[in-house]
Amino acid sequence: MLTRRSMMLASIAAGVTMNSSNAFSKAAQPATAVNFDVPPGACDCHTHIHGDPEKFPFYAGRVYTPELASPEEMSALHKALKIERVVIVTPSIYGPDNSSTLFGMTARGATARGVAVIDDKTSESELDAMQKAGFRGIRLNLATGGVNDPNVGRQRFSAAVERMKARGWHVQLFTSLAMITAIKELVAASPVPVVFDHFGGAEAALGVGQPGFADLVELVKSGKAYVKVSGAYRASKRGPDYEDAAPLAQALIAANAERIVWGTDWPHPDSVTPAGKKISDVTPLFQIDDGRLLNQLAVWAPDAAVRKRILVDNPARLYGFA
Repeated sequence: MLTRRSMMLASIAAGVTMNSSNAFSKAAQPATAVNFDVPPGACDCHTHIHGDPEKFPFYAGRVYTPELASPEEMSALHKALKIERVVIVTPSIYGPDNSSTLFGMTARGATARGVAVIDDKTSESELDAMQKAGFRGIRLNLATGGVNDPNVGRQRFSAAVERMKARGWHVQLFTSLAMITAIKELVAASPVPVVFDHFGGAEAALGVGQPGFADLVELVKSGKAYVKVSGAYRASKRGPDYEDAAPLAQALIAANAERIVWGTDWPHPDSVTPAGKKISDVTPLFQIDDGRLLNQLAVWAPDAAVRKRILVDNPARLYGFA
């Protein structure tokens, strides 16, 4: 278990300065052992690093401020889960600054890949450098930013695809089923892979018949989109096992297991600043048992060969692991 002392020493070794007791991360670690054989080369396809804000300043336009989460804590998480590879995604709190993600990737080495956030000011030379460092896609976060206008979503998605098509990176979207329906034909025609975060924004309580879910399933079935069966606690409120998310996961896997990847969404940020709090006030991380979360994959995909596709083969293809 990481102690305050071990974390401080690791941070000093990494060149990170933490200024007060409030700066120490409280990211969750697994409390439950994994109950199936995790195949070699398994990948957690959705994580974030929240670095020391003195070194990695938060974006002025963010909508929440999380507790910190270090590369050392992430490594401890994956050691417990027997996960070898990781994809680190730049969260909205950094805007188009990918430094904290790169910090985490560098700490992890060859077993890490990154997904960046960019804007119009991001140059091709910067993208070249990111590609060399292991970035393989860009993320459009339409959910946290509250983008609900289909016209805005279509424009942003089209611009992202145009930017990425020569490079061959994928475009990842955190959005809603309604937006997926609105951009469905654009996704189907995309020359680059498209990846939807967190069950495509589906709500477990509404089941597989909810509006837009059939469009998501169709895109997966046709091979035109990947879906991350990640952050089940975002789709479901029925913890700790999120049983009502199972029909969503099973429908997506049945549609096309070669287009499904899995992720924790560690360190589980709460992207909603509580009423009465300022955006600059620290919002605690969700305390999710990732061992229990990973065990649900064996419920969703009882066949070990299918789990290997989800955990190993699909991420290797999508993110370019050797």
